[in-house]
This record gives sequence, structure tokens and C-alpha cells, in this order.
Amino acid sequence: MLIDVVCGMHLDEDAEELVFVEYKGREYAFCTQLCKVQFESDPEKYSSDEWREFLEERENRD
Repeated sequence: MLIDVVCGMHLDEDAEELVFVEYKGREYAFCTQLCKVQFESDPEKYSSDEWREFLEERENRD
């Protein structure tokens, strides 16, 4: 399962509306163009281990 690293949304790999970008040799998937633009504004933040941990903690609180 793919996860949008900006908003934390779980994504269906077969969904036609997904948006992709490659950064440092890795492909990232986004639920919308808006999340892609947000990622591109600060890719270091959204690709960091700290951000992934933040998303995991947020998901576990729900």
C-alpha cells in the first residue's frame, strides 16, 4: 500500500488519479496535485525519517 507522505493518506496503487514525483531516486505518490506541490516545496522535510515518524504517530492516535 502506498502512503501520501504529505497528508498521510493511504492510497490505492491502482487509482488513476494518483500523482507521482521522483526525488533522490525514489518515487513518491500523492493523492492530489496539491500534495505533490507541497512536497516539491520542501522535499527534504517530507522525505525525512522524522516526518515519517510524525505521520506514524498521528495515525496511531486516531
